[in-house]
Amino acid sequence: MNRETLRSFVPLLLSLNAGYVDTAGFLALQGLFTAHVTGNFVTLGAALVMGSSGILAKLLALPVFCTVVISARLFGTWLSRRYAPVFEILVGLKVVLMVVGAMLAIHFGPFANGDRWQAVLTGMVLVAAMAIQNAVHRVHLGNAPPSTLMTGTTTQVMLDLADMIYARNEEGPPPSRLKQMSVNVLVFALGCGAAALLYALFNVRCFVVPPVLGAFSLIFRLVAGPK
Repeated sequence: MNRETLRSFVPLLLSLNAGYVDTAGFLALQGLFTAHVTGNFVTLGAALVMGSSGILAKLLALPVFCTVVISARLFGTWLSRRYAPVFEILVGLKVVLMVVGAMLAIHFGPFANGDRWQAVLTGMVLVAAMAIQNAVHRVHLGNAPPSTLMTGTTTQVMLDLADMIYARNEEGPPPSRLKQMSVNVLVFALGCGAAALLYALFNVRCFVVPPVLGAFSLIFRLVAGPK
């Protein structure tokens, strides 16, 4: 497997991991989105109306996410000025947080009450990990489709399909972009499905998978190197 192929796997592994973590977190932490934090506004409203648990974690998710993104940006800038491998260090930090999140989930879970400090702590560690992934992807993999927010990617896929139908024999959108985005959405969906299945089978022990996926993305990047 050549370096270019290994490099192309990195954003796909990030998307797979994002779909997995988001679904596992939603199932285990009373409806908390860890990778797609804006969804927590919806589940927060539902929790307030229905009286379900997890309100505190949903309130904290956005400020924690924003704080970690800012911190990751500042730390990455500091590293770059010292010619350090920014992507690799930040992804390594994300993997460490995912290991901590998995340990917390397995030790304290299952979480019947999403407002208990154990559930909130576990959720915020996972939110922090995915905030780093979002920041790293935006800065260092800007040409690849987003690894967490599939709404925009799916919209672009549908727009490209419509343009291809309309263009017919004329020049339409680049097929490579359509293929890349379609694969990205599929991989994210596979991560969601895998998380749902493994959560049904193993409950909170399913959180051992994200650190492994994160480690593979880091290894592939280290072997392939940046462009």
